[in-house]
Amino acid sequence: MSESDVDVDGAERTALPVDEAAALVERVSDNVADVIVGHDDAIEHVLVTVLARGHLLLEDVPGVGKTMLARSIARSVECEFKRVQFTPDLLPADVTGSNVFNQKTQEFEFRPGPVFANVVLGDEINRAPPKTQSALLEAMEETQVTVDGDTRSLQEPFTVIATQNDVEPGRTYELPMAEIDRFMKKLRLGYPDSAEETEMLDRTAGDHPIEALESVATTSDLRRARRTVGDTEVSEPVRSYVTELANYTREEAQLGVSPRGSIALIRASQARAVVDGRGYVTPDDVQTEVRTVFPHRIRPRTGSETGLDVTEDALEAVPVE
Repeated sequence: MSESDVDVDGAERTALPVDEAAALVERVSDNVADVIVGHDDAIEHVLVTVLARGHLLLEDVPGVGKTMLARSIARSVECEFKRVQFTPDLLPADVTGSNVFNQKTQEFEFRPGPVFANVVLGDEINRAPPKTQSALLEAMEETQVTVDGDTRSLQEPFTVIATQNDVEPGRTYELPMAEIDRFMKKLRLGYPDSAEETEMLDRTAGDHPIEALESVATTSDLRRARRTVGDTEVSEPVRSYVTELANYTREEAQLGVSPRGSIALIRASQARAVVDGRGYVTPDDVQTEVRTVFPHRIRPRTGSETGLDVTEDALEAVPVE
């Protein structure tokens, strides 16, 4: 292997073969399923987001496993994990880091915040005011942080998994649209059924299973799998299909999907193809991913509609060529 095939930290630049990348996803999914009961589809959606270089927003009522899902994903991959508990008094510097004066050296030193990690869990993100939430905007879009005029690159891979509760609206802040649009996917977990909840109670009767969870993939594996996703072929008809779906939402809603949303759908579809063991994207991949990529970016014209309603209408109205 030549020096050109190796990163500074020793990670290989070469992409994983598609079958190895798919096996990696299956291995991590099975590992997370040892902790998270009954949410196999959600686990897969999280991994698609990570492979597609995206960020994830988990919204639901308290206690359904949003934080545990994020922790399990991070533990399953041998990478650096940091957690930020968002509160009303949290400051932007508590997220990004700040320059602190060192009395010994008589100089200012930068102390990195928790955003300098591979997987960053923003727990209950909507409890912090918009000023603090905006500290993540540059990091999520450009994989860098600017503090006091100095710009610092974040680690690769870098993924934000944020959770928010959809109860207690009087005690939370609404996420600005600029931030919502930076999340590739928005998921809801929902309550487990009776059998799943009974199994979960059995697993957690003693020590919690996450304490025994071990990593089954390395950061290098994840980097290479991301390159596999980036190399996945997207034909012109598929790209046109995504464009037409986005255009429909812009014509039929007060606020439609942005070009960033179209890019997110392409990348998620590439990751879905790899998960299914293919090196090319099909319209089926797009249709599988669009329901978690588009709806949270759409503001319907009427209160009786949701973003998912507009997305479903787009799927019916736009033909597959």
